[in-house]
Amino acid sequence: MDQVPGSPQGPEDQGPQHAQGLPGCYRHPDRETGIRCTRCERPICPECMVDASVGFQCPDCVRGGSGTGHRPDAAMPRTLAGGTIVADPRLVTKILVGINLAVFIAVQVSSSLLSELVLIGVWPPAPFTPTEGVADGQWYRLVTSMFTHQEYWHIAFNMLSLWWLGGPLEAALGRARYLTLYLVSGLVGSVLAYLLASPTTATLGASGAIFGLFGATAVLMRRRNYDMRPIIALLVINLIFTFGGSNISWQAHIGGLVGGVVIGYAMVDAPRERRALIQYGTCALVLAVVVVLTLVRTAQLT
Repeated sequence: MDQVPGSPQGPEDQGPQHAQGLPGCYRHPDRETGIRCTRCERPICPECMVDASVGFQCPDCVRGGSGTGHRPDAAMPRTLAGGTIVADPRLVTKILVGINLAVFIAVQVSSSLLSELVLIGVWPPAPFTPTEGVADGQWYRLVTSMFTHQEYWHIAFNMLSLWWLGGPLEAALGRARYLTLYLVSGLVGSVLAYLLASPTTATLGASGAIFGLFGATAVLMRRRNYDMRPIIALLVINLIFTFGGSNISWQAHIGGLVGGVVIGYAMVDAPRERRALIQYGTCALVLAVVVVLTLVRTAQLT
């Protein structure tokens, strides 16, 4: 879903006209649209729409590239969720992929590191190496397990999903909101696995956070009136694999999905005048639930 840079010069570049009478987006000519940039009046599709103080603007006007009425004192354009427009809308996604790859390489080099990072409640008796789990106070495992992979196919699938889903979400939400969505959704998946799975079952992988991105993507597509069928079909396929496959933590997947939907709604549907309060207040509430559930499960295991 990368955007292809265009080079229109002003309002005279109106995009191709379709048979139905609606023009095509100036950057994606095959997409009909009835929305125009409030600065240069070029037709823009939902992917190119940048939420502004009044209406929507095109990416070129946001970057000051069209030269059509940009004023230094104009209100700073924002993403759909209120985030800041940045030059590289995939920076956080690239960093997350890099962290996952770095941890994967470290695990391949030192196999003993794996047991220190996975999510596990309590370690089973011998012949396993004695160590401590979440129930012993190592809450950090709820986070480190989100960046830990052992198998090549596992990290390949998760990183491809992260790249495919993460970039558009990061562009729509902004860096801070997108990173919050990723981490909190992953934590919800981790705590549900800790709560419902066997305490001696080790869980690892970014799948909980990835399912959170799935949920938020569905919410975003509904908000922008996209065709929901592709994302629903893909989500159903993933859920079939989740419940039909072996050695797959359905708890982490479902937890991440629920967290992503809840946070996604808060991010894209919050009214502008109370947007930050609702967005981060929802995230804080979800984190409070994570803490409570972790304490409950720890009390059961100790």
